[in-house]
Amino acid sequence: MLFNSIEFLVFLPSVFLLYWFVFRGRRLQNLLILIASYIFYGWWDWRFLLLIVFTSFCSYGFGLLLEHYEGHRKLRRTISAANIVLNLLILGFFKYYNFFVENLDLLINSLFGYHLDWVTVNVILPVGISFYTFQALSYSIDVYQKKLPATRDIIEFFAYISFFPQLVAGPIERATNLLPQFQKSRFFDKEKAADGLRQMLWGFLKKLVVADTCGSVVNEQWTHYDTLPGVSLFLLGVLFTFQIYCDFSGYSDIAIGCSRLFGFNLMRNFNFPYFSRSIPEFWRRWHISLMTWFRDYIYFPLGGSRCSRGKVVRNIFIVWIISGLWHGANWTFISWGVFHATLLVAYILLGVNTKYPHEVAHGRMLPSLKEWLQLSFTFVLTVFGWIIFRSESLSQLMEFMTAMFTHPFYDASSIHGRVPLCYGILLLLVEWMQRDKQHALEFSSNRYFSKRWVRWSVYYVIVLVILYSKGSSQTFIYFQF
Repeated sequence: MLFNSIEFLVFLPSVFLLYWFVFRGRRLQNLLILIASYIFYGWWDWRFLLLIVFTSFCSYGFGLLLEHYEGHRKLRRTISAANIVLNLLILGFFKYYNFFVENLDLLINSLFGYHLDWVTVNVILPVGISFYTFQALSYSIDVYQKKLPATRDIIEFFAYISFFPQLVAGPIERATNLLPQFQKSRFFDKEKAADGLRQMLWGFLKKLVVADTCGSVVNEQWTHYDTLPGVSLFLLGVLFTFQIYCDFSGYSDIAIGCSRLFGFNLMRNFNFPYFSRSIPEFWRRWHISLMTWFRDYIYFPLGGSRCSRGKVVRNIFIVWIISGLWHGANWTFISWGVFHATLLVAYILLGVNTKYPHEVAHGRMLPSLKEWLQLSFTFVLTVFGWIIFRSESLSQLMEFMTAMFTHPFYDASSIHGRVPLCYGILLLLVEWMQRDKQHALEFSSNRYFSKRWVRWSVYYVIVLVILYSKGSSQTFIYFQF
């Protein structure tokens, strides 16, 4: 089920009313969330439910085993490793089997002239498998590390894994944050629910107006990029930069806001990343739930930054190659990971300070000249990174980059997407004004929106813009991951 669908507009208020007025009490509410989550997920294909149930059951069982063998260190390590391997094998088969077989087939064919047709299987990628697999893994790892006790309530655990607002595209919640919220009573909070609706509204604006209108141009223009001048190709990269941000952060805003309607607090997943002064800061603000997952479960165990310079470089490249693979089975994603790893290493080797005590232009309306140059440089680097990410193959990437720097630089007749480009710029201007808030429609401490009629005027304008936007409806980009 899509957030931007008629079905969801019926589904959400129905579940909301049942949750607060019919299913009274924590256990019944957890059961309703589980049922609703399976309906939400099974709307695409009921067969996907078999996999999420299996993943949930295995992680639940391994958690109990880890707690049962509390004093057996080696056995607990074996149990934890078995659960990690099992989850990664499931993820690897569905997400990477065809990729590795196809590349092995190319290698065997180039060396021996023989095709491996007999090992090819048409594997369908279940929606959101990377997200709920990592969520299940974090639970078992945290139980192993004794950060939280294993839960014995199977309903609350299955609801934690499948919680429908963030099931298919995050945020990737830690059990230490979300599971305890299933274990205590929840009460309706009018202010929290109202703020959740505001955040959902902003998320829908980002997705339906900016992301989808940008996406319409990007998808159409990308098919004949070889005919466009250099500036048009760069602007195409800028449009995709707006598209992927508004698409993914829009989903996160809807998920976080939706969860607040039911009394849950999900972690923040985006912190206005395009206002970053460096690439390291950008990755502290973009897809925070995934970046902190890699940091805590891969980067730190490898030694993090508390080791020799050579090992730090090694650790960064390992994390970012894995991050590229997490996003998909394509060499362009791996190249994207290597690109950002190289940039991060460059910042370290050059000794650039990338830790800032406050957000950019703290206490001021406009950034300083130095901050403006930092913002612009970082944004351009991210645009090139997203061009790598958007490319369908390495050959297409090379052709795109070559065309950008060798084609005639400017041709006004070939520049498309002026309207979505303006949408993206206007959205960034609004977020700039609210950059110290949790989301752009948080008006709690803004004196300009203290009057109710002003706030409601903003809401009505946003709804009208959404209703009359001309972008063709598209699925969320991160559903494929």
